[in-house]
Amino acid sequence: MPRPAPKASALELRARFLSQIGPATPFYQLFEHLPDIAFFAKDAQCRIVGASRLFYERFGFQKEADILGKDDFELFPRQLAETFRRDDQLVLQTGEARLNLVELFFNQQGVPDWFVTNKLPVCNSRGAIIGLMGTTHSYETRKALLRPFLNIERAVDYIREHFRDRITVEDLARQVHLSARQLHRKFMEAFGVGPQAFILKLRIQAACEALQNPNELIADVGATLGFCDQSAFTQAFHKHIGLTPRQYQMQFRLRRN
Repeated sequence: MPRPAPKASALELRARFLSQIGPATPFYQLFEHLPDIAFFAKDAQCRIVGASRLFYERFGFQKEADILGKDDFELFPRQLAETFRRDDQLVLQTGEARLNLVELFFNQQGVPDWFVTNKLPVCNSRGAIIGLMGTTHSYETRKALLRPFLNIERAVDYIREHFRDRITVEDLARQVHLSARQLHRKFMEAFGVGPQAFILKLRIQAACEALQNPNELIADVGATLGFCDQSAFTQAFHKHIGLTPRQYQMQFRLRRN
């Protein structure tokens, strides 16, 4: 009587199954049905090679093909892109995941909100790292991960609602019943910058969002965001982004043509 074939191990079973999957069935399509979670994948040159709908629509693209091949410097202001690139390079060079990275960005409604990003390496069949993949989660879906920041949450929420207005450190300190010095220290611990620098960063991000519309007047954007005049706006924008507001806006005007 012939012996039954040996039962494949669980790892062999998985490997055999994955080897049969074709490019027409990307697993990340599952993220289309998970609210507030966006997926992306990049190759070893940090170019986008896969993205869920929530990810590419965030940049105004209508289909995934429109974002493929682009990198962070084509999608974000330079300062943000440089931060993302550093994280990507760490994953690619070390093979170690970068988990629970917390940043403040603008959501689809144009409101600043917390996002938590996870990045993991992608390896080929020989174990060599060929890229990375990641997810971004909105604040509401990952609130438990942000406990270290919640002791100044009221101050940050106040900034989110009033960053276009004149805000003093004393205003913020009163929101959380701290002295101005204590608040500054806690912001430095959480974000690496003081409250005023944090507010300016948020205003610059808002300006980047607004300037993606080629019909926005630069003077109006600066005034709306609380800059005293266009010269002050241009100087601050150039310092943080490396481009003048007009140069930045022209990039998006050319991209749309």
